[in-house]
Amino acid sequence: MSGTANIGVVGLAVMGSNLARNLASREGNTVAIYNRSHDKTETLVAEHPEAKFVPAYSYDEFAASLQKPRTAIIMVKAGGATDAVINALVEAFEPGDIIVDGGNALFTDTIRREKAVRETGINFVGAGISGGEEGALLGPSIMPGGSDESWVTLGPILKSIAAVAEGEPCVTHIGHDGAGHFVKMVHNGIEYADMQLIAEAYDLIRRATGKSPAEIADVFAEWNKGELESYLIEITAEVLRQMDADTGKPLVDVILDQAGAKGTGAWTVQTALNLGVPVSGIAEAVFARSLSSHPEQRSVSGELPGPSEGLSVEDTDEFIEQVRLALYASKIVAYSQGFDEIRAGAAEYNWTIDLGAVSKIWRGGCIIRAQFLNRIADAYAESPELSVLLTAPYFVDALGPAQAAWRHIVATAATAGIPAPAFASSLAYYDGLRADRLPAALVQGQRDFFGAHTYKRVDKEGTFHTLWSGDRSEVEAEDTH
Repeated sequence: MSGTANIGVVGLAVMGSNLARNLASREGNTVAIYNRSHDKTETLVAEHPEAKFVPAYSYDEFAASLQKPRTAIIMVKAGGATDAVINALVEAFEPGDIIVDGGNALFTDTIRREKAVRETGINFVGAGISGGEEGALLGPSIMPGGSDESWVTLGPILKSIAAVAEGEPCVTHIGHDGAGHFVKMVHNGIEYADMQLIAEAYDLIRRATGKSPAEIADVFAEWNKGELESYLIEITAEVLRQMDADTGKPLVDVILDQAGAKGTGAWTVQTALNLGVPVSGIAEAVFARSLSSHPEQRSVSGELPGPSEGLSVEDTDEFIEQVRLALYASKIVAYSQGFDEIRAGAAEYNWTIDLGAVSKIWRGGCIIRAQFLNRIADAYAESPELSVLLTAPYFVDALGPAQAAWRHIVATAATAGIPAPAFASSLAYYDGLRADRLPAALVQGQRDFFGAHTYKRVDKEGTFHTLWSGDRSEVEAEDTH
């Protein structure tokens, strides 16, 4: 077989099939396809003759069907399956060819794989792809890592299938080796926080006002016309309007209240802990899903003491507006924490990541696409070295009017015994940033007492230790922070 395809896809489950169809629908692309189960290959070819796929039934046949430098996108389950496909492609490919992992791989695995594959002369690219099944078919947001050399070939292909926002394709070369999967991981962490915050807003409105899910859907639809405009707000209204055909009840009332997770949120939090970056809003969103998924603990805890009265409000419209402002403020915190983690990851792994470019490619195709990502792009365009996104003028102006409502909502939820962990932790983070002095001074004193971990002083240079078990005099010491 002579090489006729300029791009290939391995793995034809829903995401892989949709991505292959997207590629085939773009001018200039001819797509080779391969799946371990030949039935899936044959079915995709039969169902979509317009795509003019080039089917292959072995890795050697797949490699032969591709033009050089051969370029293949892997869309298989993360982990061992990915390694198996990579190894098979390495055997069939040649130096200069390109293997792209488009799955949700842990970025450290991508770093490992890129290093191993590079030794064969083949380029390996970890590419985060966001947008779900619909995005894969119609245009996702794409976050590729890999070498500069691979981007020369891969860039035009990915630009041809990416979502377009304000005339710009939602794809950019994030950085080398694992940078793309790192940024996709953080994207998913922000997604966890955004979804949890929306859920908390819904819960508070429903408990306080007694509105039906359909009525609350109207609230979210109205919010989607303003500064909260986003894909997640949009689909929230759709979910809340949906009625269950079997019971006639709102679908949200018959869905079991146990939220699933696939790991990327936890990876975001674990990585942030390793980097020493606080992502408390994201962490609380991950923990909220964990708590929801332990019915055995919740079932024995329902009689724990709580407030004697529930939540009621006199002015429904005012309360809903306060929730909206709290949601917007907390959302800003979630994105700010996410971009902090990307900056820290870039420093740790020697990546050069353009944070403004990242915010731009998230404007379309991906799950967290939102109107205010333009404001994030503007902030980094004005101050590329901005150390805290919250301090950009636009966000300072937004947080000023919102903070009173934010505080009221967090206090109201706590007083009424309604869990709002993402709202509360986001506010605590905000206040921690703006505090002139934190109780960490006492923590350092405690650490020095029980572990001789030393401390620094505000009035002189150096590192010190108090002889707690001796005469309690202070001595200079080696820094053991």
